[in-house]
Amino acid sequence: MNRKKGESFDALIRRFQRRYQQSGRGLQSKKIRFRTDEPNRNKQRSSALRRQSKKEEYEYLAKTGQLKEDPKRKYRRR
Repeated sequence: MNRKKGESFDALIRRFQRRYQQSGRGLQSKKIRFRTDEPNRNKQRSSALRRQSKKEEYEYLAKTGQLKEDPKRKYRRR
């Protein structure tokens, strides 16, 4: 974008920003930058099955008394 004859630098910046905003490039770049992919159905199913089996295993170990009691962990700030 070139500066017009007799145009101040501030006016050039304002004109550029207006044109940039109207083009929608800013929104498009944000959409691309912060996009998160949705996990597909097979991945959702497998993770749900894994969670269910872990829960059942934990309940079985707790019921039979084989569950190891870990001392409470102190969480450190990073």
